[in-house]
Amino acid sequence: MCQATVYLDEERIMEDVIWVEPTEDGVLLRTFFEAPRVVKGVIKGVDLIKHRVLLTKMEGDKNDRHRETARAAAPLGRA
Repeated sequence: MCQATVYLDEERIMEDVIWVEPTEDGVLLRTFFEAPRVVKGVIKGVDLIKHRVLLTKMEGDKNDRHRETARAAAPLGRA
């Protein structure tokens, strides 16, 4: 399977993640058996070899810029 482990500022916060989606409120994380969770952060990077998603916390005035970045990274057909 291709689940990932998610880290927020180098702290492991969730395992077996099957879905990662940037939202206006942070990053939506889903697994097979847990309730979805929104983390107040932005995607810093994705390591496909090690199945890791690296997030960093949202900070003050940077939130608007991160939201715009998240919208730009949304899949085609989703506005």
